[in-house]
Amino acid sequence: MVMPQDVITAMPPPPAVTPAMAYPESRRLDQVDDLYGVKVADPYRWLEDGKSDEVKKWVDAEDALTRGTLAKLPQREALAARFKELFYIENQGTPRHYGSRWFYSRRDAGKEKSSVYWRDGRTGPEKVLLDPSQWSTDGSASLGGWSVSWDGRRVAYSVKANNSDESTLYVMDVATGKKSDVDVIEGTRYASPSWTAGGDGFYYTWIPPKDSVPTADRPGFQEVRFHRLGADPKKDRVVHERTGDAKTFLEASLSRNGRWLVLTTQHGWSRYDMHFMDLRAQKPEWQPLAVGQDALYDVDVDGDRFFVKTNEGAPKYRVLKVDPLHAARDKWVEVIPERKDATLESFGVVGHRLAVGYLKDVVSQAELRDEDGKLVRTIETPTLGALGGASGNSDDDLLYYSFQSFTYPTEIFETSVRTGKTSTFYKLKVPVDASKYAVEQIFATSKDGTRVPFFVIHAKDMVKDGKSPTILHGYGGFQVANPPYFATSIFPWLEHGGVWVLANLRGGGEYGEDWHRHGMRREKQNVFDDYFAVAEELVKQGFTSPGKLAALGGSNGGLLVGAAITQRPDLFRVALCAVPLLDMVRYHQFGSGKTWIEEYGSADDAADFPSLYAYSPYHHVKQGTKYPATLILSADSDDRVDPMHARKFAAELQWASNGGPVLLRVEKHSGHGGADMVKANVEKIADEYAFALDQMKD
Repeated sequence: MVMPQDVITAMPPPPAVTPAMAYPESRRLDQVDDLYGVKVADPYRWLEDGKSDEVKKWVDAEDALTRGTLAKLPQREALAARFKELFYIENQGTPRHYGSRWFYSRRDAGKEKSSVYWRDGRTGPEKVLLDPSQWSTDGSASLGGWSVSWDGRRVAYSVKANNSDESTLYVMDVATGKKSDVDVIEGTRYASPSWTAGGDGFYYTWIPPKDSVPTADRPGFQEVRFHRLGADPKKDRVVHERTGDAKTFLEASLSRNGRWLVLTTQHGWSRYDMHFMDLRAQKPEWQPLAVGQDALYDVDVDGDRFFVKTNEGAPKYRVLKVDPLHAARDKWVEVIPERKDATLESFGVVGHRLAVGYLKDVVSQAELRDEDGKLVRTIETPTLGALGGASGNSDDDLLYYSFQSFTYPTEIFETSVRTGKTSTFYKLKVPVDASKYAVEQIFATSKDGTRVPFFVIHAKDMVKDGKSPTILHGYGGFQVANPPYFATSIFPWLEHGGVWVLANLRGGGEYGEDWHRHGMRREKQNVFDDYFAVAEELVKQGFTSPGKLAALGGSNGGLLVGAAITQRPDLFRVALCAVPLLDMVRYHQFGSGKTWIEEYGSADDAADFPSLYAYSPYHHVKQGTKYPATLILSADSDDRVDPMHARKFAAELQWASNGGPVLLRVEKHSGHGGADMVKANVEKIADEYAFALDQMKD
């Protein structure tokens, strides 16, 4: 690593820029680092220290300015009222079956948070299991993951403060609702509890408590531990030692029969190592299953058979069957070969069959196959859309899955694996007439000739005159595929004559691992070029114009928005940039940044630095440029993407832009995924839409 040479002096007054409004004063320094011979300016490094009183005061002033400005927007209150109608409705999740009991989450109409319910039998009386609305007076305590023992008698669940990633794990007796005073485990940010067959304990991933080790290095301290109910968690047995590598994740999963413990060591989002342990062996030891390969693996177990979904030798994935007693690679048997026309997105063993889901041009297809790969039947879908939320057990006849599309509200189905008999378990009811809207899938051509799909949702009677306010949503990273989905939040935009667009960019998983890799690390610029190609195609086809186009994205999608407006400020009128990464030179030193090095690269690597610096949005803001009106949305308890990104970028844009206003909105009691209360979501999206519509007005 080349160490930076720092120079810090007071910066001379910049050339005159006419700001869109009077912003809070932001101290600007001449902080310059010499990285590999490149002078890298960082004038707002002081805003990295979120604990500083000066920074807190600045953030409060920025947030006050933003909220005061947004509150006065003419359409905001009507939008908020409409969002209340759409958000305060009943919404239920896919059920899970354990023992004789069924479990599911549901947010009741008018309620702020979802609760977890259970029944004895499918039709027994409903009982509340977990109700996070009762855990704090201000709503700041949130429910994280929850895992039920195989017999349905106990649940392990995590509680998070301010919906952050940090959590504490608890264990509750399902029948009595009594929470154990002994089985309380801190450091369960990545826990994923996996229960024993008898329900007397579970394997989980543990990490040292916050502030006990350097924040950026914490992921390297993960351990896999075993907790036996009733024992002191501080004495839990370590099953796999820490890796010491902050770029890795560890997760252990125990088979239903309690024999096979499978360990995944995740090196970023493009390479896994797999080990397993036979707990019935005289001396259980870790054995390699797939180690040292530049590939991904996902293992499901049925009895004493492993089924492995992998992109090894198959960029769009295939499934192989493995006998763990003879697990050498040359003994694996392919049961589902790679399809060239579709990506194998998901699979699982249910009722001793393989439930497999494909994406073909970003639209879901699904099949049931026997364990030798023979097709049993296809799973029909109501229209073109996305299947998801599958749940079922290897020895259970019932499979549950959901289906949704942009104009098709989420429906949960129950099907018999054996007979194929299918019925609706739950259907979302919304106060929307979705029949008024059409969905089109269109393809743009990116800079290098790549064909990039995107979905356009609009009124059936719209006129393509380039005057429709349009939101272009994108992500493009971490293998995340974005098939059609149903979201009530889209409809108020459509009801205001708007067009909603979802872009399927490289970096995602829509077309397999090749699609992902051509949008990561030193090829990240492809993602932004794909986004620009979609925007230009929308203009070309008359859906909108640059003066009516908003860029929308969060997290890695916030990076996308930042790159979009710094590279092509001429193409967008508005930027809605949520919980973003924006300083790509220093991102790995904050929050969970080191876990993303395999995806982005690191400025500590001389070979990675040029590509990172070339697109890093914070470093490419140019004074005097007419940037789009920008609303940056941050969260005070975001411990995944540090809010310093939002602070520094907001200050830099406010200093530099000759365009629309630049506002920083900070959500209180909120983590990376936002606050988990409906009222917070109502206010946030009403602010976004009102801001965008006001800036797009003629």
